[in-house]
Amino acid sequence: MTGAAEAEGPERTILHADMDAFFVAVELLRRPDLRGRPVVVGGTGPRGVVAAASYEARRYGVRSAMPTAMARQRCPAAVFLDGDHARYEQMSVQIHDIFLRVTPLVEPIALDEAFLDVSGTRRLFGPGDVAARRIRADIHDELGLTCSVGVASTKLLAKLASKAAKPVASPRGIAPGPGVFVVPPARELEFLHPHPVGALWGVGPVTLSRLARLGVTTVGELAALPLSTVVTALGAANGRHLHDLARGIDGRPVEPSRPLKSVGHEETFAHDLVDRADLDAVLVRQADAVASRLRTRDLVARTISIKVRYGDFTTLTRSSTPGGSMATGPALVDAARRLLDQVEVTPGVRLFGISASSLGAAGPEQLTLDEAGRPSWDDAGRAVDDIRRRYGEDAIGTARLVGTDGRIRVARRGQQAWGPHAETADRAPAAGREGR
Repeated sequence: MTGAAEAEGPERTILHADMDAFFVAVELLRRPDLRGRPVVVGGTGPRGVVAAASYEARRYGVRSAMPTAMARQRCPAAVFLDGDHARYEQMSVQIHDIFLRVTPLVEPIALDEAFLDVSGTRRLFGPGDVAARRIRADIHDELGLTCSVGVASTKLLAKLASKAAKPVASPRGIAPGPGVFVVPPARELEFLHPHPVGALWGVGPVTLSRLARLGVTTVGELAALPLSTVVTALGAANGRHLHDLARGIDGRPVEPSRPLKSVGHEETFAHDLVDRADLDAVLVRQADAVASRLRTRDLVARTISIKVRYGDFTTLTRSSTPGGSMATGPALVDAARRLLDQVEVTPGVRLFGISASSLGAAGPEQLTLDEAGRPSWDDAGRAVDDIRRRYGEDAIGTARLVGTDGRIRVARRGQQAWGPHAETADRAPAAGREGR
């Protein structure tokens, strides 16, 4: 089980391709002078979080999802760069286009990773390890980026194999990975069983605690337990699922087009918001963005949720299914406002977000008598979308989106995905007093 080529039979062949320090690597294309230095990408403000760290930064214990303030303590010499979600999305499209050259069966997992089923492409591209090396070469030659690829017969094993293919950073230095790691069918359990049981999908903190009470720390130890013991501890569905995974049984197919479950937007503020009017301005901006994304996909939502995180990190959510479908800003605003009215904001709100779910295809709606023959908010929304496509996202918006400087503030996808940036940290609250 190394990066060497392995003979493959008629078994299913799954690849898991995972970009190496993707966000950092994209930034280094613009800043080649930073190669070889510790670089951290994400929210650079005091409340930011790390989106990605170069392997040089990982030597100091910096990792994704870590608070930026902690990363600065661990690696003061690192260069901290604001994340650019739009740029990463553009690069991701090019990466996935390269995947599609090899097989149409590509299941995107994130901007920087995907599963590929190459079982049916052997005659064109050779066995799995050959296809994996072709993908790596094309990504490197055309985009200047690197990725690691795991090759196995199941999705679980392929994902674990891609991790084994990656470089490893430690205080002693950076050990290069093989780039491609193959798990041959005859050695699957040999590879799988030494992994910690937390490596299995579906093992969260609660499940991990229950397994620990059974003395289970590795996948092999879980596989050795009787099924009845696992089911008693974890429940029928979860117990059977994890017991199967521990024995290498994973029949989940690669799904090229998984249905979208929700569309949302959330922001962390540079300072806690205590004024309900400030939060309302944020709510309107986020609802406008979510509605636009729903219309782009010809979707409507039936459920709206809000997420509120206070300064002490206490987090609450509220949801509502008011009846009827929603795909316009005013409809989402109305539903979200009713939820926000139920929430106390005076303790100070650190993060606020809106999410639309219970999604379905857009279709004709039953009009009431007073709506018949009048232009609808759907028509207005589509007109706004057309103008923004032609003149830019901030070309038009409701009066509530106009800031004190006269500019329209729209919530862009990925904006503040990792917290407020350094240049906003000392300003007034992110929502300001927009539209008042």
